Amino acid sequence: MYGWIALRAGPLEMFFDPAWAFLRRIRLGEREVLRGIYAPVRDAGWGTVPPRVSNLSVEKGADSFRLSFDVECRRGDIDFAWQGAVAGEANGTVRFTFKGTARSTFLRQRIGFCVLHPIAECAGHSCTIEHTDGTHEAASFPLMISPHQPFFNLRAITHRVADGVAAEVRCEGDTFETEDQRNWTDASFKTYCTPLALPRPVEVKAGTVIEQAITLTLKGTPPKGATGTSAASPQLAGLRLDADERRTQPLPSLGLCVASHGRSLSPREIARLKALSLSHLRVELAPAEPGWRELLARAVAEAKAIGAGLEIALLLSERAEDELRAVSDAADALQPRVVRWLVFPAGERAVTPPGLVPRARRHLSGAPIGGGSNRYFTELNRDRPQARELDLIAYSFNPQVHTFDEASMVESLDGQRWTVLSAAKFVEGRPLALGPITLRPRPRRPPEGDTTGELPPNVDPRQATLFAAGWTLASIATLAAQGVGSLTYYETTGWLGVMEADRGSPLPERFPSEAGGVFPVYHIFAALGEFAGGEVAATASDAPLLLAGLLVRKAGRTRLLVANLTDETLEVQVGPLPPLTTLHRLDESNAAAACRAPEVFRTKVGKILTNPHGPKGTWTLKLPPYGLARLDARS
Repeated sequence: MYGWIALRAGPLEMFFDPAWAFLRRIRLGEREVLRGIYAPVRDAGWGTVPPRVSNLSVEKGADSFRLSFDVECRRGDIDFAWQGAVAGEANGTVRFTFKGTARSTFLRQRIGFCVLHPIAECAGHSCTIEHTDGTHEAASFPLMISPHQPFFNLRAITHRVADGVAAEVRCEGDTFETEDQRNWTDASFKTYCTPLALPRPVEVKAGTVIEQAITLTLKGTPPKGATGTSAASPQLAGLRLDADERRTQPLPSLGLCVASHGRSLSPREIARLKALSLSHLRVELAPAEPGWRELLARAVAEAKAIGAGLEIALLLSERAEDELRAVSDAADALQPRVVRWLVFPAGERAVTPPGLVPRARRHLSGAPIGGGSNRYFTELNRDRPQARELDLIAYSFNPQVHTFDEASMVESLDGQRWTVLSAAKFVEGRPLALGPITLRPRPRRPPEGDTTGELPPNVDPRQATLFAAGWTLASIATLAAQGVGSLTYYETTGWLGVMEADRGSPLPERFPSEAGGVFPVYHIFAALGEFAGGEVAATASDAPLLLAGLLVRKAGRTRLLVANLTDETLEVQVGPLPPLTTLHRLDESNAAAACRAPEVFRTKVGKILTNPHGPKGTWTLKLPPYGLARLDARS
């Protein structure tokens, strides 16, 4: 899976990801001990410099292993090389060492190890902290998302893994501390160096040598049967459907953002977007800057053309009163169908300040007015708004703040769930309107064109892939299960959208796509658009890092969408479903045709399934890598 190397150190199983020099998913039987250990190089702007791994040597025994490799991190003025070694012993000890040399002088925010503790096994549970001065502290991992670091000046951290077994992580070479990465939807507690309280960025002079080590030690005797699990690479996954009518939620209102490339929709694009039955388009206006009136007029026209409402996000400066008056006048002239107003500050403050929404109410009418964070849940959690002033709460997120591979992006789905659970503790019952939800971080100011031949930092070529479709389905399923009322993803067209623009990709060698075609994620929104206003029934995947599903119902119809979230073929058991079910597939065998002619694909008759393969209406499917399936049934 993902080209990972399966390893064993006595009772522990794990993977090594050679693309990122990342030791991943360390497990004792069915319990995850650590989500991972890796050593990023982060530049002065917190960007992660991609590692280039070479000279990998692997020695594997029955219950031990030795790895060694070289890594180069080069970008801009950064030239840093390090040698890594990982040793796993038969007693369950794993030691990861790092020795790096700066080959240039540069500024950095961070260089060195990050240790990831899993949420499911750790959140709300006790641990013991050994501090750098040798003292010990009885502590607990936070249950709900901690706004700030829970642990400081850390040398070692020990937590219970199973009855009679604890795992100690010992850190050498720097002072470490821990943050709750769920703030950014990463599903882990991250122990990192150097402490954030120290001055930064730090100049690293050429010739500087950095050495660190992380040692994982099991304390106690693992229970019998704790080894030999299927965690190494399961090929069979199950998705259970819950028929309990009491465990349903409304299908969230789904929307997209007006495209940032600035071009109006073509007639074909309008027709295809209209077929999605979107609740809304989102437009972000900064009334202190030129061009906002034209952008609003374009958004109003596009929303009207596709039959959607408008979510209008306002970035207000210190002249908020004048700006609100101007927006109100423009809205009176254009008469948009506004489904909600969102009010944010335009400056460095990330969260809607007290008093701003009441001021907005004097000028904006006809729709709920909300606020929150136009950035991450982090800012909302650290500067909690006056919820009583707001009709709803908003925040944005993406899965690539810290890591960028597909497996980490899938892991972030559980982090999304935790943001909703944690927000419920302070939003005083206000509904959530989440978005924009994107694959890559959004820039404060969208890039204007391209002059370097490289993709803008907010563009991900995977936008046009089956993986993005499956990840989006899993995200919608995760958030719908938590009762979130409104979700806004991506843009309408272009390389941030659900379809390619008619003119095609500006950089086809970097972002390959077909001019005028749709992306696979378009078909997720199309499949759900038919059920707009319907309900979501509970599903439970027994392998949520491999398989996701969403069951929707409306007017006697039932639809199950299933996504393989891995790069390997999965055998999937789903059910129960009625005995007469229709199956449609979207995978590597037909994705090109489905994206070239989505109208034809949507009208094709599916395969009729009449005999369940398993007990109680359970079907068995084979899903190719990142493959999707749609099963339709009538009650």
